[in-house]
Amino acid sequence: MARKKQLLETAETYVSVSMKVNGVPCSAKIEPRTLLVHFLRDVLGLTGTHWGCDTGNCGACTVIMNGKSVKSCNIFAVQADGAEIITIEGLAKDGQLHPIQEAFWENHGLQCGFCTPGFIMQAYWLLQQNPNPTEEEVRRGISGNICRCTGYQNIVKAILTAAEKMKR
Repeated sequence: MARKKQLLETAETYVSVSMKVNGVPCSAKIEPRTLLVHFLRDVLGLTGTHWGCDTGNCGACTVIMNGKSVKSCNIFAVQADGAEIITIEGLAKDGQLHPIQEAFWENHGLQCGFCTPGFIMQAYWLLQQNPNPTEEEVRRGISGNICRCTGYQNIVKAILTAAEKMKR
């Protein structure tokens, strides 16, 4: 009986997940309790998505899942099974930074850089929803992301600059 129980526990320990991450199909066997942030970082090696608070408050782990901004520390990887995910690594194309990444660089929209991937991904989603936001709309749009180093002014300036760049 003990052997049968051990085999059942082993069989139930891992589940298969498949998703498209940054346009690339991927699949793996993982523990059902694996958070999406850990799947991206530890299984796929995409360490640009940062794990900050583990409560969904800081936004450092923000990614785009099926066109929506989500905090990957609040989602199990099994919930993303079949999804399309975009991470910070998926924004640059052919060695060229995305206009949002360029704008953050040009406007000094970062200091230590830990929160930056989450802000950039939130900005990406925001500008998909509203390509011409006001400063107030940008501030409201990034309110779920926390930066402990800056006063947010250069982050907001970077997002407004990116909006202009993306119109061209």
